[in-house]
Amino acid sequence: MGQDQQLSELEQEIAETRERLATTIDQLLYRAHPRTIVSREVSSIKARFVDTRTGQPRTDNILKAAGAVVGVVAVFVIIRKVVS
Repeated sequence: MGQDQQLSELEQEIAETRERLATTIDQLLYRAHPRTIVSREVSSIKARFVDTRTGQPRTDNILKAAGAVVGVVAVFVIIRKVVS
């Protein structure tokens, strides 16, 4: 193998590595973008309350969340009455 061929192969390998790194950096920037993060989190929360396959509401999880909200409100009301 000649010196020129080795240099050519090395330059090609460096170019390919540079391209892979650029793609990886682009993917990381996309994943770390605030809109992407918010979109992922919203999808995650929606998946808890809506079945992703059928689109039907998951009443068990909805009732649990509603019960938690009612419980927290009740605790605040009781604390206000005790403190007043």
